[in-house]
Amino acid sequence: MSVGAVSRTAFEISTKFDRAPLAYTLSAVAAVVYVFITYTLVRGGETARKAALVCCAGELVGVLTVGTWTIVDPSAFPEATVWSGFGWGYIFIPVLLPVTGMLWLRRSQRG
Repeated sequence: MSVGAVSRTAFEISTKFDRAPLAYTLSAVAAVVYVFITYTLVRGGETARKAALVCCAGELVGVLTVGTWTIVDPSAFPEATVWSGFGWGYIFIPVLLPVTGMLWLRRSQRG
């Protein structure tokens, strides 16, 4: 997911940023969050686990906020973000990923 998000963001920002700066900036934020979560999971340790948990929660808030915003005011997003429609264009993976990550991180804490 990290590689895909970074690749998509790099393409969008370099080719069509002027069409929808808010949408592409939010896609870049999502990409950075995915990369950071991946890094913390690879690094391991309690501090990294807590940081990943906070990032997953922030990602979920972003998905829910932008997802709702894109439905309530579609004109605010002339181009879709990863979070548009709660991740509709990505088979809802953007909304499922942080939830799954938080559940996994909580379960790994008990172990």
